[in-house]
Amino acid sequence: MDNSDLILVVDDTPANLAILSEALNDADFEVAIATDGELAISQAKLSLPSLILLDVMMPGIDGFETCRRLKGSKVTKNIPIIFMTALSDSIDKVKGLSLGAVDYVTKPFQEAELIARVRTQLKLYHLTEHLEHQVAERTAEVEQALQQLQLSQVQLVQSEKMAALGKLVAGVAHEINNPLNFIHANLNHMEEYTQIFLNFIELYQKNYPNPVDDIQEQAEDVNLSFIRSDVIKILASMKIGTKRIREIVLSLRNFSRIDEAEFKAVDIHEGIESTLIVLQHHFKVQPKGPEIQLIREYDKLPLVECYSGLLNQVFMNILANAIDSLEEANAKLADQQIQDRPNKIIIRTSIIDTESVQIMVIDNGCGIPENIRPYIFDPFFTTKPVGKGTGMGLSISYQIITEKHKGQLKCFSEVGQETKFVIQIPIHQSGLPK
Repeated sequence: MDNSDLILVVDDTPANLAILSEALNDADFEVAIATDGELAISQAKLSLPSLILLDVMMPGIDGFETCRRLKGSKVTKNIPIIFMTALSDSIDKVKGLSLGAVDYVTKPFQEAELIARVRTQLKLYHLTEHLEHQVAERTAEVEQALQQLQLSQVQLVQSEKMAALGKLVAGVAHEINNPLNFIHANLNHMEEYTQIFLNFIELYQKNYPNPVDDIQEQAEDVNLSFIRSDVIKILASMKIGTKRIREIVLSLRNFSRIDEAEFKAVDIHEGIESTLIVLQHHFKVQPKGPEIQLIREYDKLPLVECYSGLLNQVFMNILANAIDSLEEANAKLADQQIQDRPNKIIIRTSIIDTESVQIMVIDNGCGIPENIRPYIFDPFFTTKPVGKGTGMGLSISYQIITEKHKGQLKCFSEVGQETKFVIQIPIHQSGLPK
């Protein structure tokens, strides 16, 4: 209890006010007075006393009504009220206590009893306030800990999923790579051997221009002249195809570095391309929309020190959201409207200054409403139907960019127009050699 507590005394009798004020002042309390219920309510809201001594019988609104109004206000409902009355009827006491009063004192006052009751109620009041404050603090701490636990659990699951995906992709890439290298390497020999056979046939035809009828008929049946020109084209196409597959395998291997735990200087474009390889089937013609036009606007970037696997995870989350946005927009449009406004995703990279680079992902999907935009990076926030998303993709991406890479992740959007996610990260991380 603090002896500087303010006590509001409400009584319409000046003599009672004087006696009470003197007694409370002698006990080192501060005192404010009011002569009726309306003034008491105004004074209580203005000065917020620690306790109110309230007379029951007053002109205008009586003490009971005054108490009811004080307890009905958010500002004054917790202030303890002690009724003062000359009445001895227990019904009146029960009525006052049922309205929220904490105690009664009867007139004429016994000064020692009055001060003792005031001190007791103030102790209880301050103890209750302290306990409520502690409960609120503990509740906030528990809620924060629970949210952090949920976030950690989802991050752990997400990390495990991405790590498992990385291992799966790495394994598939490895299994494809071995036979692919065998085919690609032997294609050069096949091309060389085929050319030898073709040269041999050409030499034979030159020296034996008039073969026997059986050979001539066979050559015409198999269309030998067409085969001679087409076989070289087929081998060239096969070489192009195996080269493309090798590029895809390399991209898959780059993407599979999802669990690397060290900063490395990497090619950002390589990470984007490897992520696009994993998502490439989403860019094809969909049941509810045409093929997505992927537009690359790449600047010449330096190698960037980063957690490449985690950064790939960010690219995947943002690109997957862009694809979902386009699909959602298509579901609301007629076929002709979709044709007039084709689906687009633009990936734009640039150097901001000597210290940082920027990656921008822009889609012309349905956009994000203004009232939702402030919450998109919050954990567990999602506008997707149940089972379609955890609400953690952007939250984890935000943490990866801001905490792991000391960068920035921002979103700009207009409903029905476009959504733009902007990633900015340092080229060099502090503590690593430049």
